[in-house]
Amino acid sequence: MADEPEEEVAETEEDEGEAASKKRRFAGRTLVLFIALPLLLLLGGGVTLFVFDPLGMFSGDMVETAEDGPPKPVVFFEMPDMLVNLSQKDKRSQYLKLKVALEMSDRETKKAIQPMLPRIMDIFQIYLRELRSEDLEGSAGVYRLKEELLRRINLVLNPRKIDRILFKQMIVQ
Repeated sequence: MADEPEEEVAETEEDEGEAASKKRRFAGRTLVLFIALPLLLLLGGGVTLFVFDPLGMFSGDMVETAEDGPPKPVVFFEMPDMLVNLSQKDKRSQYLKLKVALEMSDRETKKAIQPMLPRIMDIFQIYLRELRSEDLEGSAGVYRLKEELLRRINLVLNPRKIDRILFKQMIVQ
């Protein structure tokens, strides 16, 4: 019985040694988990961003210089007014009145539009007649309309190109 307290003391010292060892291992893991790993991720992300540069932040393209020269002149062409009846589910007729201006970067494209105007008006009218009033609701609908008209006119004028379609007036009645 006299030997039991010495064994308990020895076991207690070993338990304390193991506990201290576990605390050191936990502290090391905590250091790696909360300090070293985030630093490593930030460093890796920064290197990846710098090397691949998907946003163009480091390429210098975002900075305009005086060497670019003066901006190119913009040329506009006023399309004739268009009035079309929209596609409808019920018997009530709805109309779309549209005034459009075309924006381009050179006068040669403007000269190419005039002989092709009947074809351009035809493709615009065909597309517009298939639209419903719901298709034109909100800014997303207007944006889709602009993109579709731009795509169609650029197909007709190929290799010439229209840069933008500008709505001067758009009335759905």
